[in-house]
Amino acid sequence: MHKLFVVMGKSAAGKDTVFKEITRRDLNLKTVAGYTTRPIRDGEKNGGEYFFVTKEELRRLQESNKVIEHRAYDTMHGVWDYFTVDDGQIDFNERSSIMIGTLDTYRKIREYLGKDRVVPLYLEVEDGIRLERALAREKTQKKPKYTELCRRFLADEEDFKEENLLVLGINKRYNNENSEICILNIEKDIRKNMED
Repeated sequence: MHKLFVVMGKSAAGKDTVFKEITRRDLNLKTVAGYTTRPIRDGEKNGGEYFFVTKEELRRLQESNKVIEHRAYDTMHGVWDYFTVDDGQIDFNERSSIMIGTLDTYRKIREYLGKDRVVPLYLEVEDGIRLERALAREKTQKKPKYTELCRRFLADEEDFKEENLLVLGINKRYNNENSEICILNIEKDIRKNMED
């Protein structure tokens, strides 16, 4: 039975790194890119991590009932939208898929596709390490957005509270302080889930 695996965790938990490494493994997973109205970061490409679209394109997709889930964040640089579109990227007749998301993404996609089809891959990292990682990443940008980094860090404390995880049945956690071990554990669990 084909599944959708959703990689999630607080900011700078290593979601992008884990996602990229898992997709390089021999798992035959199709990657699903989300959509966003935020500006593209240095090193990103359209259709890679996200499809970068305008507010008008978001509105047209909403009017066409193509948006599965949508989140809007009032950042220090304006409102940035993140959303998942029913655009054919997820096709359970073809193969299993993997994407990056938030708890809200996971909840809404699970409601849309069915609880038995969507598998959470929740990454955890000690807060001090996450903050160091986030700061190092932001320093590489042409125009670092440190205030946004701080806002996200604090917002994650609320969004990823233990009770929010438990309500969604997310009991399995992957410690990502050592990415090699984390990725091996995730790969093993993906293989097991794809056999079920």
